Amino acid sequence: MITTLSIKNYALIEKLSIDFSKGFSIITGETGAGKSIILGALGLVLGKRADLTSLKNKEEKCIIEAHFEISKYNLSPFFESNELDYEDDTIVRREILPSGKSRAFINDSPVNLQVLQELSLFLIDIHSQQQTRELSDENVQFDIIDAIADNSENIQQYQSLLKSYKADKTKLNALIKKQGESLKEQEYHTFLLNELVEGNLKSGEQEVLEDEFEKLNNVEIIKESLDKSLAVANEEQIGVLYNLKEIKVSLQKIASFSTDYNLLLERISSVAIEFDDISDELSRCSDKLVNDPVQLDFIGQKLQLIYNLQKKHQVSTIDELLEIQTELENSVFELGNLEAEIEKLTTAIQEKAELLNSQATTIHDKRLEAIPVLSQKLIVILDTLGMPNVRFDIQVKQSETYYSNGKDEIQFLFSANKGTDFGILKKVASGGEMSRIMLAVKAILAQYSKLPTLIFDEIDTGVSGEIAIKMGEIMKEMSKTMQIFAITHLPQIAAKGNAHFKVSKSTVGEDTQSELKLLTVEERIIEIAQMLSGAVVSDSALNHAKALLN
Repeated sequence: MITTLSIKNYALIEKLSIDFSKGFSIITGETGAGKSIILGALGLVLGKRADLTSLKNKEEKCIIEAHFEISKYNLSPFFESNELDYEDDTIVRREILPSGKSRAFINDSPVNLQVLQELSLFLIDIHSQQQTRELSDENVQFDIIDAIADNSENIQQYQSLLKSYKADKTKLNALIKKQGESLKEQEYHTFLLNELVEGNLKSGEQEVLEDEFEKLNNVEIIKESLDKSLAVANEEQIGVLYNLKEIKVSLQKIASFSTDYNLLLERISSVAIEFDDISDELSRCSDKLVNDPVQLDFIGQKLQLIYNLQKKHQVSTIDELLEIQTELENSVFELGNLEAEIEKLTTAIQEKAELLNSQATTIHDKRLEAIPVLSQKLIVILDTLGMPNVRFDIQVKQSETYYSNGKDEIQFLFSANKGTDFGILKKVASGGEMSRIMLAVKAILAQYSKLPTLIFDEIDTGVSGEIAIKMGEIMKEMSKTMQIFAITHLPQIAAKGNAHFKVSKSTVGEDTQSELKLLTVEERIIEIAQMLSGAVVSDSALNHAKALLN
């Protein structure tokens, strides 16, 4: 529950610090006195967006701080999961800087607004007139039934599965689209791949073929040159080899006379050996050289194929062509795998759909069990609120659509009087009836919820007299298990509170300020008397106020 609220430099509030107690607290004040400001400050603490218009003094920062006693609400896991220090007396602080920036802290640890909003769901429910109107919203109606049905865990499991199901559906649609696009390209890619495969390309092949082509294409001149070289090398008495041998014999005669001559002998001997080897190689090359027009034509065609493929694919090497071939193989292979992947994903989606249907049926069945409980409890409470003939016909039917909370569609039908047909709640219920129904709903939910604090903002709209007294009694009964605040204009409800706070507005010079004050017993009598009779308090109003308080 909230124990302390401190506000500095917010709207019409310069500085305020107020303590709250458990039980039933009343907040009253004239229209425009600042009750909405208090709720606005609380809203900031609970994670609502802020702007510079919130600052009373635009040159100073706004600070709103609230203390919450949370020891009984098992919130340690939330703090652990968000890496926050847990304290039984948790302090939430919100700061709005003159620059417009906003900061939030939980137990002095900075947090983003999402974390603050998530924590607020465990701390306070502020019920406004807008929420009363939302009672006709289907999601709100499901929330009410699911709270009684204890469907929270089932819905969480369903939502987790639904998220996975939708993700798979999205992936499947993308694969089907990709398959459709790929099929258009498959024929062309297959043609290109077959063309490369039929080419039987090998890395380094082009250089070898080009070298062989040059040889075969110039076989006559090569043969002529080789044979001439052999003749020059091996001609008797004038050939190179003969002359090298003659030089070697001459140097052998003088080699012993000087190391210089011996070195020359060694060098000419090496030259002779090397040239003899060259002569043998020339002979082998000449013997291997064959004029083969068929082979020449074959190589020419293969080279032309290579050149054509390189031009088509805009590359210059066989290695690059082989890379393209690999990419095309992968593309065609991937297309072949798409069908299998689509089939596998389709099966997974069908299995998840079966699980979703099963989970949705469980949610549906529990809702059906909860509806009579909700209807009966509403009838009992509303009977005490002056609606003795009220009836509800809450219909929940399964559809084929997966909604965020199951497959159900709901009709919340209502009849306030005997002899009248059922009608859709938002169409047939008056404002006063909607207020009473909403209070009854909140009273019922309080039995199933562990929420520490509930704030009613003028839930008494459209009611008065004895009904207002009954509404006050219901809120007081609720306050036995949770902290209840009621912002009200009705003295009958105000008199039921354990504590009474008054919001007032005053003018100091050129400045207007709002303040919140805890009333004493005497001040409370006067406040309720003024609510009964206006600014001028009569004796009868005072006596009536005392009677209400008693």
